Amino acid sequence: MMLVKKMLNGIMMKEITIKELADQYGVSTRTIQLKIKKLGYEWDSKESIYRYVGEESEPLDVDFSTFISKNSKMPVEQKQTNSEIAASISHVNESESTSKVDAIDLLLQNPNDRSKRVYRGFYFDDDVLSIIDRVPKSYKSELVNEALRKVFKEKGLLD
Repeated sequence: MMLVKKMLNGIMMKEITIKELADQYGVSTRTIQLKIKKLGYEWDSKESIYRYVGEESEPLDVDFSTFISKNSKMPVEQKQTNSEIAASISHVNESESTSKVDAIDLLLQNPNDRSKRVYRGFYFDDDVLSIIDRVPKSYKSELVNEALRKVFKEKGLLD
């Protein structure tokens, strides 16, 4: 839980960046900036501080995550439940012997999100990154996870 005042102070004191917040909440930096603006704050670039310009009382002691929608990436009609995703992936895995489509192909065609993630930064070679960059930003982690999962299963490291 991160209160609005802690988040804003963190940004102003350069302890956390908008990019780090965006990664933490799984949204774009633009979304974070819009949410801060919607809360009634304006960035003063001369003094490098947020000024409260809102009409109501300042929302300092409110958990910032309550302003971030977990499902903001896809319109409602496009959302898939984890069980639907798992079913479609396991269906693909079962039919692997008859066709060459697997979970990775499915993600490249119809990506989806998973929760309970831990952020790690890694360096990628250009050839690998060009493939990862084919999918929308919000689905890259899923693609990398499925690709690694497939290799680890082939090596007998995962069931």
